[in-house]
Amino acid sequence: MRFTLVPSPLLGPAVWASTAAALRDLGHEAGVCTVEELPGDAGVLVPHSNAGYWVAGRGPTVFVDAALPPPGAVRTPLAPPGLRTFLAGLADDDGLLPPWTRWWDDVDALFPDAPARRAVEAEQPRLPLTWFDQEVDVPPAWAEVPSAYLAFGDTYAEETALARSLSWPVVVIDGAHLHMLHDPAGVAAAIVSLAP
Repeated sequence: MRFTLVPSPLLGPAVWASTAAALRDLGHEAGVCTVEELPGDAGVLVPHSNAGYWVAGRGPTVFVDAALPPPGAVRTPLAPPGLRTFLAGLADDDGLLPPWTRWWDDVDALFPDAPARRAVEAEQPRLPLTWFDQEVDVPPAWAEVPSAYLAFGDTYAEETALARSLSWPVVVIDGAHLHMLHDPAGVAAAIVSLAP
């Protein structure tokens, strides 16, 4: 089976590198690409976090602790009003946001060790606040495309509940938002088990 792992545009390929290797160890084809680079023959898409908005409805998908558009939506904002207000308070005088890991007070637990944190932080872009004013086009009937949901804890509880309401297969692993860095083999096995 072929898997294309898609990191959030706020992060980079390093968040998925070890899971892609674990999928290859299980005998599957696996690669990592950005939302802008999605190939036509992606196989099973595996978006994380904000990448869920960009990938929804574009092929068989295992969403991993990922955002989901509202059912029936044809466009979805990248930031709900509460998040947009929070981000406005982080932007500098030029309208640039700090890298994602500097949005929060304590992110140490997201990383298994210092090298993993350095690798992820080295790839974080500084996005303009206006990036979050975009709306993403959502394919019609996106929720009917064969999909499943893998959650890490309850960060995306609403999305997990939505996936269940859509009768998708759902697995919840006890962990934080970057749990794939802590247990790539376990996350890879869960992705394979959920693959549509």
